[in-house]
Amino acid sequence: MPGLDTLRQTFAKVFGYGDSGEELRFFFAPGRVNLIGEHTDFTGGYVLPLALTYGTWAVVHPRRDRTFRLASTSFAGKVEIDADKVVYRQADGWANYPKGVFREFNRFKVRLSGYDILYDGNIPKAAGLSSSASIEMVTATALNQVESLDYSLIELTKLAQRAENQFVGVNCGIMDQFASGMGQAGNAVLLKCDTMEYRYVPLSLGDYQLIITNSNKQRSLTESNYNLRRRECEEGVNIVRNQLAGFVNLGNVSLAQWQVAKKYVTVPEVKKRLDHVIHENERTLASTLALEAGNIQDFGQYMIESHESLRDLFEVTGPELDALFEEARRVEGCLGTRMTGAGFGGCTVSLVHTEAVSDFKAQVTRGYKGKTGLNPTFYHCNSGDGARELKGR
Repeated sequence: MPGLDTLRQTFAKVFGYGDSGEELRFFFAPGRVNLIGEHTDFTGGYVLPLALTYGTWAVVHPRRDRTFRLASTSFAGKVEIDADKVVYRQADGWANYPKGVFREFNRFKVRLSGYDILYDGNIPKAAGLSSSASIEMVTATALNQVESLDYSLIELTKLAQRAENQFVGVNCGIMDQFASGMGQAGNAVLLKCDTMEYRYVPLSLGDYQLIITNSNKQRSLTESNYNLRRRECEEGVNIVRNQLAGFVNLGNVSLAQWQVAKKYVTVPEVKKRLDHVIHENERTLASTLALEAGNIQDFGQYMIESHESLRDLFEVTGPELDALFEEARRVEGCLGTRMTGAGFGGCTVSLVHTEAVSDFKAQVTRGYKGKTGLNPTFYHCNSGDGARELKGR
């Protein structure tokens, strides 16, 4: 975590300020890792993410000319925007995420006064840990505070999701923004994505810990098959809706109901996508009960089953994530492992005994590099709090 004084000095250098005194304000929003419940959020199902201690910081200084100047410690140059003329530009890259948030506030008739904002983050880029949602949520939280608005955190998560859906063009569900906004240290959060009902789930893992492994296979959701998978699910929903009385969404379909309805889904790919989603919802609920009971052996098995379903039915893993999965399973002391995030590259999350962590890293690195030529990167997964303003110097 960068110190606030370091961020203050970097801000002054980037934007050419001297001592900006008390006008600077500091905000943070975390990334997230999803423990289980993958590709269920956009169909109204269950997810079980936690907020990370990795995330995005934003240093904010007010302007009076309704202009935004955006800079990042990770990218050269600045992006300048008129608050009344917020449009998507591919050349603006990462800055389109905060721009989408600006446009959402504009749509609610909030007259933004303009700001200089410096972003700094430590989430691996394109790793599936929701750096985009972190940027959106830190921006939304900052504007909500500095403009003295009264949007709740849940309202801000919905606003940030719309920014990604409608401005950036990724049809993500609510999970990423919700976890970034509503995370709580020491807990995962079970979320029903259609109703926004949620409860915190204590993470009492005993002698085990969660290890994130980055495949270092980069991917961009706007260039992947993510939107195709969503369309395939929507095609299946249109069929199932006509077969089940009182149908709401896939998140409300039981295994027994699916056995009745699945024979009407005749496109093999569509049937496989729905088969994954409905079973994944059941696994997520079972995983929650296992964690609450301290039964981490069962939780680890559900993680394995989840990856196998994402590989065989939803087909979003790919050779790199599958190689990490296979190598992790060979390590004594690893109870469970699975891909996390949208897939097509990114990360796995594994449940590893504390005394086996060093062996886990060494064995997975050796096997994975042998199969792919890539070196993985490992992160200890600690749960943190959600989006907030940071006080002090």
